[in-house]
Amino acid sequence: MSTNVEHLSTQLTGSIGGAAALPWLWPALLRALADGAPVTPEDLAEATSRGLDEVRAGLEALSDTEYDAQGRIVGHGITLNPTPHRFTVDGRTLYTWCALDTLIFPAVIDRPARVSSSCYTTSAPIYLEVNPQQVASVDPASAVVSILTPDGASPVRAAFCNQVHFFASLDAAAPWLREHPDGSVLGVHDAFELGAQLTKTLLAGDGSACC
Repeated sequence: MSTNVEHLSTQLTGSIGGAAALPWLWPALLRALADGAPVTPEDLAEATSRGLDEVRAGLEALSDTEYDAQGRIVGHGITLNPTPHRFTVDGRTLYTWCALDTLIFPAVIDRPARVSSSCYTTSAPIYLEVNPQQVASVDPASAVVSILTPDGASPVRAAFCNQVHFFASLDAAAPWLREHPDGSVLGVHDAFELGAQLTKTLLAGDGSACC
């Protein structure tokens, strides 16, 4: 692991809270959302073998979770609501909150995904194929991902996810870096490595959450 990736992993583990306190809940929620339909607390109680009251209490602790008018969950990291990051699993079109999510979630749900996004600066298309073990392809090969370590004072989606973008190249990311001098930019494969380290921490339940 590169020094920069290791440093960012340590920073993010210590600064973003939420899901890692509930390693029994959030992976089950992501896997259920990846099936492409709204998820109920009852669905999660069955999937996790936990009581319904415990599931509902856990959901209250997951910041930014999206619900539909019937009170069903439609988004938490993976979402049924459109975002710039299209995340296709088993032919189902889903979305994610940020660029790093597209690299993290194939390992969490144990399924490959096809990703279609765009450069935050130029709007040029960016395509990836990601499986639980690696980024199988990225087009353009020069694509990078922005990372900003939040201060922990704001909800995770606003403080972190909304600043984690794809860019077609390092040059395309330069305006974002000027606006965010504390931010970093990683190549897609390094960003996948960062995501793998965060996922390991999240699944172990001994650190803080990413998205």
